[in-house]
Amino acid sequence: MTCAELLANAGDVRALIVGDICLDRWCRYEPSLAEASRETGIPRCAVTQATMTPGAGGTVAVNLASLGAGRISVLGAVGRDGFGFELRAALAAKRIESDLLVESDAVQTFTYTKLINAETGQEDLPRVDFVNVEPLPVAVESEIVERFQRAVDEFDAIVVADQAETDAGGVVTPALRQAIREAARVHPDKAFLVDSRERIERFRNVIAVPNEVEAEAACVREFGGVDYRRLYRRIGGPALIVTAGRRGAVLVDDTHEVLVHAPAISEVVDTCGAGDSLAAGVALALAGGSAIEPALRFGIIVAGITVCKPGTGYALPDEVLASGESLADWE
Repeated sequence: MTCAELLANAGDVRALIVGDICLDRWCRYEPSLAEASRETGIPRCAVTQATMTPGAGGTVAVNLASLGAGRISVLGAVGRDGFGFELRAALAAKRIESDLLVESDAVQTFTYTKLINAETGQEDLPRVDFVNVEPLPVAVESEIVERFQRAVDEFDAIVVADQAETDAGGVVTPALRQAIREAARVHPDKAFLVDSRERIERFRNVIAVPNEVEAEAACVREFGGVDYRRLYRRIGGPALIVTAGRRGAVLVDDTHEVLVHAPAISEVVDTCGAGDSLAAGVALALAGGSAIEPALRFGIIVAGITVCKPGTGYALPDEVLASGESLADWE
């Protein structure tokens, strides 16, 4: 298949993103207004503009929407709070369904607040994150698992975003991992992709998409040394994809282990969300009928476009076509 054919068929693709669905708050502050508080004497960070976008698994969803996927839905946990309201609004603005989100007073909406200097355009102050440090309440976990099991039949591609960096507080619990494992086993016709910062080796029957640091750490935890093929066999899915930045990505499957090179990029502006955009491209291509290697090439093309944009960028169909890249080997 060609990029044009994949994009032409994108409207038929139905994608579910499950896991940590976050809110990104991009807050521009004015350094010249950093006068000290009268009460505490501490200089204030004077935010003059704030933009809200979906983050983590929401970034994958936005990338799928920008590529033209016909239906995109997210499943996770949000608080009954203002950030949860803003997250739903940000999702709706990108035509992403949020009705599967489980809302609860017992959690707060996973939120990243990024402080951007209005004079330089750079993020130069510590990020303010709103994270959950307690295990997901049992009732919330059970509802997420039940909603996943009921919904999975409706989708062609399922992307798992396991963003939390501790065992406590994340949406992708052992019970949800087990449900994903079973769903992938009984639905070999669907594309199951998983991105997990700390636990990729615990998933089964899926296409795992860690970066090099995450994959190497998983190998060391499991085997005491780096062995991508062994990690692929441990997970047991159709393939293992290890993203490698400017170099592209390593593809491991039953037949080979190969570095799929990325085309040259003139200037990288921001790598934030590059893995999410690659996963979105791969998921869209697989759900559209592509084989794994050309799907990975498509994902690399998409990621190459997004890293040339500030923030968690996304690629548009016209940009993919204008890149002039094909799904054949460009070496």
